[in-house]
Amino acid sequence: MTTTHLAPDTPVHQSPVRRIGILIYSGADILDIAGPSEVFSFANLMLILQGVTKEPAYIVDVLAEQAGVVTTLMGLQIVATHAYREVNHDFDTLFIAGGFVPAGFFQHIEVGDPSIFKNPELIDWICTMSTRVRRMASVCTGAFALAESGILNGLTATTHWDFCQRLMLDYPDVKVEPNQIFIQEGNIFTSGGITSGIDLALAMLEEDWGHEIALAVARYIVVFLKRQGGQSQFSNYLTTEAASRPDLRALQTWIMAHPKEDCRVETLAARLCMSPRNFARLFLAETGMTPAKYVEMSRIDVARNYLETSQLSIEAIAEKSGFFDTERMRRSFIRQLGVNPKNYRNRFTRYDSSTHEV
Repeated sequence: MTTTHLAPDTPVHQSPVRRIGILIYSGADILDIAGPSEVFSFANLMLILQGVTKEPAYIVDVLAEQAGVVTTLMGLQIVATHAYREVNHDFDTLFIAGGFVPAGFFQHIEVGDPSIFKNPELIDWICTMSTRVRRMASVCTGAFALAESGILNGLTATTHWDFCQRLMLDYPDVKVEPNQIFIQEGNIFTSGGITSGIDLALAMLEEDWGHEIALAVARYIVVFLKRQGGQSQFSNYLTTEAASRPDLRALQTWIMAHPKEDCRVETLAARLCMSPRNFARLFLAETGMTPAKYVEMSRIDVARNYLETSQLSIEAIAEKSGFFDTERMRRSFIRQLGVNPKNYRNRFTRYDSSTHEV
């Protein structure tokens, strides 16, 4: 393992240990639990290896209705260290894991125990803890617990892209944003589907200990330090990356996060201080597609997200995704996907298409 050590005169911190709580339940997704836990555990390792601290900076406690074995969504079992109602020490950060399928979302599937988030005792405890912790966070469908508690009322939040519509319908006072990897509103954090808990924990680690430590942990667990919050959570068509050019990778992320911006070749080239001709040649060589096609595919991806998870009109989606014109969006869909936006929505929507505003 290669690490970058701090300068010899860098002071060793004697910071208080931060206690991280992760609330789980039968049917919770194991990655929602293990992802953030691994980030903070490897942070302890990196902080000691780099001479920043002498002792672990984080303690991770797994909380459940009762201490003991809890069976997760995929059948693996995790031991909860404490019953949530019995904890009597201070937490710095509290995560609510997700994983269950909300009741009624799929009539033919019953996974886990979604009634856990309707438990008045648990909801009261979450409300109380939200005033005591420095940070309150949800991973994936854990956002339903925060919404049930009223903590998210009036705030912008996200959850797994497949459940954003359900969150909107069940909790109309929450401003749901399907495109975000994670969202911070004050000391309240919500994150998208499953692995986004890692992104969120890395952002918290960077806030606590700076960029270098967070980058070291990201490198060791082999993930990006930052997937931009505005990036679509399920970019099936955007699989290329400029492996040898960090500046191009950053530009690709910017394009995905800003579909409505001016993304002509000349404008993009200027962002990299290159001539349009050299930029276009380099982009094609590094990514396997032209800048124009990459921009088109990123806008299609944003439009797909809205078509699948919202009741926005086709006109509104064309505006939000950067096409600005429904006919232009229709031609792009047919050219790249072989289907127009209306038919795409009818095929892939998660709810009754007759309710769409078109």
